[in-house]
Amino acid sequence: MHTSWKGVFRLKEPFVNLAFVQDSFGLTGAFLGYKTLNDGHINSTFVLRFAEENGAQNAYVIQKINTFVFKDPDALMENILGVTSFLQRKIRARGGDPYRETLDFLPAKDGKYYARDDKGNCWRCYRHVDGVYTCSRVDDSTVFYNAGAAFGAFQNTLADYPIEDLRETIPDFHNTYSRFLDLQRAIREDRVGRCAEVQSEIDFLLQREADTHVLLDLIEAGKLPLRVTHNDTKLNNILFDQKTNLGLCIIDLDTVMPGLALYDFGDSIRFGASTAEEDEPDVSKVSLSLPLYRAYTEGYLHSAKKSLSPCEIEYLPFSAKLITLECGMRFLTDYLNGDVYFSVAYPQHNLVRCRAQLKLAWDMEKKMPEMQAITREALKA
Repeated sequence: MHTSWKGVFRLKEPFVNLAFVQDSFGLTGAFLGYKTLNDGHINSTFVLRFAEENGAQNAYVIQKINTFVFKDPDALMENILGVTSFLQRKIRARGGDPYRETLDFLPAKDGKYYARDDKGNCWRCYRHVDGVYTCSRVDDSTVFYNAGAAFGAFQNTLADYPIEDLRETIPDFHNTYSRFLDLQRAIREDRVGRCAEVQSEIDFLLQREADTHVLLDLIEAGKLPLRVTHNDTKLNNILFDQKTNLGLCIIDLDTVMPGLALYDFGDSIRFGASTAEEDEPDVSKVSLSLPLYRAYTEGYLHSAKKSLSPCEIEYLPFSAKLITLECGMRFLTDYLNGDVYFSVAYPQHNLVRCRAQLKLAWDMEKKMPEMQAITREALKA
């Protein structure tokens, strides 16, 4: 499913103080209209378009930062600005377009890259990228190959980024063993009396405790390097070029933090190579598509293999299983705690999500030899 960033702009003033935004970020021209972007679930996002006196039009993306999730907007924007500035230098050096191939944030009047309104809300602004579209699901293997190539290029370009400059804005975000301990605590407390009905799911996860610290042990042993990780590598966080259909720009950089390249790869496979939706109630429909795994892995390694270590490449298939287990674990933990973290549409929603993820992880276990063979073949391509 493709979503263009073009479309009908509303002529009325958006749900944002227009005078405040224009003054804070120095936006000039006559206001033409706006539209709301709804792909994200954390920040409120609008595109505002203005006309200059010479007839040129400029568009800007205005976002209200969710300070409940991101309590330190200075650290958040420090990470984002560090990464986008680094990308712009690299893109410019190879003759690319730094204003289309990564996000370009505008400073506010005080020099910070966000402005706080009279209600305490934090707003930021970056230039809108024209001539692009987003995808909300994998339509075919070519789309997924291009997605892998885009995230691989993002990883490769940032391979020599000074990782010590990045702040950890969400501690233990992909610490799977920490998530396992959270599950154990939820089982012990059984706050809403749901443990008895999910014993098979509990047993499945407890039997896989050893998996939860495999990558952490490799970090401790110095075999896996910390890198810049995106941490939300869904398909709709790529802007695809309307002319070439290639991945042009990676967006939604709020969760950029130090981590493992394997986390990003694994989450892409979990999200995009499944044969069913994340909350499919009929688990017989849930499995790993090996053709889609191949497409993404080939695209990813085409872009990133030069900067990845042999150990990182070896554990790519395992990372897909691990991140899928982690997601299932988080859904089950929230179900046992009374659905306090994830939004749910009905009482058993988190349990349905959990079961779908556990079925996908189980299928990955069965197909692990094939995934490993595909990865070795993709490396040689």
